[in-house]
Amino acid sequence: MNTNSLKNERMAERYCALIVGVIFLILGIAGFIPALVTLPGETDLSYIPPGVAHNAYSLGFGYVFGLFPINFFHNIVHAAVGVLGIASYSSGSSARIFNRFFVVSYIAIAIMGLLPFTNTTFGLMPIFGNNVWFNALTAIAVAYYGTIIPAKTTDAGVQRSI
Repeated sequence: MNTNSLKNERMAERYCALIVGVIFLILGIAGFIPALVTLPGETDLSYIPPGVAHNAYSLGFGYVFGLFPINFFHNIVHAAVGVLGIASYSSGSSARIFNRFFVVSYIAIAIMGLLPFTNTTFGLMPIFGNNVWFNALTAIAVAYYGTIIPAKTTDAGVQRSI
């Protein structure tokens, strides 16, 4: 393996972590800006049943950009994931660890969002609705750009890269 291909592999992983970090940091900060959060019931898209709304969502519940259900804790989690992604850009090994942890965690979160008894993360934060497909698509994108593309760059094979 030559040094140039190793550098390309590391840069692909690093940029993947950086882009995910920036997206999640923007989502986390946007959740704290009232002008970007739609309150439940203002539109048909943001309606949730009253029996569900009082449990986990009393503190800062709304829909960021009118699409993704969030609350105060969810905003903190998004911002923390964003900061970790941006910080992991500093080296190839930390970006690889971040990407792998992100993929496993966010696939699990997407699956939890599909199950009725876990779609509120046991009363902590909402992971239903548009959050499910967003979490699944970002996890799939990070798996591809953070693991498969770097493995193809070095001809190491995906199995060896994982």
